Amino acid sequence: MNQAARHIGRTLAFVLPVVLVLSGTLAVTRVPWAAPADSQVLTASSDNASTQARIRAPHEVLHDKLLTELQEKNPGVALSHLQEAVNGRPSLARHCVEIARSLGRAAVAKYGPRQAQRFARPVCDTSYASGVQSR
Repeated sequence: MNQAARHIGRTLAFVLPVVLVLSGTLAVTRVPWAAPADSQVLTASSDNASTQARIRAPHEVLHDKLLTELQEKNPGVALSHLQEAVNGRPSLARHCVEIARSLGRAAVAKYGPRQAQRFARPVCDTSYASGVQSR
């Protein structure tokens, strides 16, 4: 009896790891690691989320990008990029005044009124300057 138990134990000690490795390898090869390009990956809790992610309008994205640029570089660079964005995408023109005024107010907050006025450019009918003056 002792001999038979030892024989079964040795057989399991050899066969069991082989079976586990093979089954694990086969399981991994069946997982779709790369989703097709047109599929959308969602998190498990996305159906239960209390707030949905809001899609931002292009002018909001541009506004935030330019404010960051103003803080990191200077208002002149941000105004130049605003003009380029409006020239490249005419649908942004109706938001240009609002964005330029916002840049003017942010420039005053960072540089003060006199220094901020030095960066003025003729973008969006001098809306930047009116933003500087309104602060």
